[in-house]
Amino acid sequence: MAEVINMPKLGFDMQEGQLINWLKQPGDAVAEGDILAEIESDKATVEVEAFVEGTMLQHLVTAGDWVPIGAPIAVVGAAGETVDLAALGVSAPAQQAEAKAPALVAEAQTISVPSKESTSGNGHHMADSNGHADMPEGVRASPLARRIAAEKGIDLRAVGGSGPQGRVVKADIESYQGTGVFVEAPAPTRASAPTPVVTGKDDQTIETPRIRKRIGQRMVESKTTVPHFYVTATVDMGPAMELRKDLNKRLEAEGTKITVNDLIVKAVGLALRDFPNINSTFQGDTIIRHGHINVGIAVAIENGLLNVVAKDADQTPLTVMAQHNAAMINGAREGKVRPEDVEGETIAVSNLGAYDVDSFIAIINPPAAAIVAVGSAAQQPIVLEDGTLGVGWRMKATVSADHRVTDGAEAAKYLQRVKEILEDPLRLLM
Repeated sequence: MAEVINMPKLGFDMQEGQLINWLKQPGDAVAEGDILAEIESDKATVEVEAFVEGTMLQHLVTAGDWVPIGAPIAVVGAAGETVDLAALGVSAPAQQAEAKAPALVAEAQTISVPSKESTSGNGHHMADSNGHADMPEGVRASPLARRIAAEKGIDLRAVGGSGPQGRVVKADIESYQGTGVFVEAPAPTRASAPTPVVTGKDDQTIETPRIRKRIGQRMVESKTTVPHFYVTATVDMGPAMELRKDLNKRLEAEGTKITVNDLIVKAVGLALRDFPNINSTFQGDTIIRHGHINVGIAVAIENGLLNVVAKDADQTPLTVMAQHNAAMINGAREGKVRPEDVEGETIAVSNLGAYDVDSFIAIINPPAAAIVAVGSAAQQPIVLEDGTLGVGWRMKATVSADHRVTDGAEAAKYLQRVKEILEDPLRLLM
């Protein structure tokens, strides 16, 4: 039986992705694990893998289309099988995509959930004659056009649509010269309005990259809605550095290398076992305590950063985790990651040790409730137990925690546990 391939999710905050390239054409054989297409979000490029075997029967979107997560993009089934989109719960593909607009074509890329009753009014949707509920306030418009209009305060009812059936698309919003404004749109606050900047002849104005826009939105959301507090500790990294040196000698023939960051990620995961409050997500009336410990790893990429996720970091053997981490980090830096590489984070590590940073604090990446920021592990003058001076490896770590799910004493105990594990690193191998 035919199976629908949906747009995968690339990270918690991804809402849509652009289909860049089809690697399997209709009629091509498809094996489980084959790469069907490449999509791109505002963070990275991801390869869409097949989860079934068969034949590529039909593309539901075309290269260049922007598609929301979870929307159908293709159908795979038996060779020669007739595709019944209605039976699969998928609307028929639109005949024409929106020209020059990276927006969703309604019929081609949405799973229909038609309503028997058309509604209108504040916040309600109206369905068109085909039953497609894409007409909030009685205006047919693409999701991207709606978002841009909302950001600019433009009343969609005042904009003429150039898309199919008069649909308002991105180009219509960008070319709109009227003054129509949503009555419901709140006036910009002092905090959200950009500060006017006087520019000179030597200044350069560039368009903000999509990833920087998204990072800005996420970080403003985090800092303004999550009550952060911070706890810092200094870790004796001497034993951990010795263990790493010994392990890398033994693993050299296998081509595996354990980094300082691997040790930190493992310790952060192990320490979290006894602190379920910190391995949680605040949801207002409820708090979700996650059953798995998945540690996000912040990776610097062009124009921004991306978190890849070490799944079950408390249970995965250190050497296996090191291999997985290296593959994910390399993929992120090359601009290609898998959906599973960036999903499910319950806590994160941000490590600036490679940049000779003493210490810093990091912003929590929702829906996680904490992030651990670490600086350089460096040799420093220290006072030994007998009172004499010596040299030792020291590293500062700071946990940023969500005060809605945990408090200072608990976060301090958690960080103390991370410190204990790194200072007795054989625990990392148990």
